[in-house]
Amino acid sequence: MKKEVQSMKKVAIVDYGMGNLGSVARTAEECGGSPVITNRAHDLEVANYIVLPGVGAFAIGMRNIRERGLDELLTAQVIGKGIPFLGICLGMQLLATKGWEGEETNGLGWIEGEVKRLQPDGQNVRIPHVGWNEVIFTQASPLFSGILSGKDYYFVHSYHLLCGNERDVIARTPYCGGFVSAVGRDNIFGVQFHPEKSQRLGFQVIRNFLAL
Repeated sequence: MKKEVQSMKKVAIVDYGMGNLGSVARTAEECGGSPVITNRAHDLEVANYIVLPGVGAFAIGMRNIRERGLDELLTAQVIGKGIPFLGICLGMQLLATKGWEGEETNGLGWIEGEVKRLQPDGQNVRIPHVGWNEVIFTQASPLFSGILSGKDYYFVHSYHLLCGNERDVIARTPYCGGFVSAVGRDNIFGVQFHPEKSQRLGFQVIRNFLAL
């Protein structure tokens, strides 16, 4: 019965040469999914869920995605077919219209906004932002079902997504004047924190995603 349930939760973990793919895949499996790390068209076409992890620079990430033709494949599945999608850390940032890390680079353009460097708002504020910090909900979202607002998750980043449409923002974090830590619109979700490193609550976020 467990195998039958998992077969209906085929999770494509997108491999574009960046990110801690193994730990994301292990988390997806522990949360009830049947993950495959892939950049193959067939795997994306049969997936019930798609996760785009990522650690690194915006410009390099988009270059890798485009060189592999993944931008078109992902758009066909996520925008065209409405497959549930979750971007993690850099994977969330790549949803933006444009990023400024390294050089001006067009993103996937699914969430209106730009990715810019965090700006310290005090002498003791360090960049990159590394460690545990609060995630405060700005609106209800199935991604955070059963989770209380204001709980801590694990972050590692120097850039953040400035959303052009406030309706896409589902959570913020009070650091560097406050930044967007989660977005959501229709079947598209993104989190700036690492759920795979955020222990029980991070795993609950993944379970909620796999329940969509």
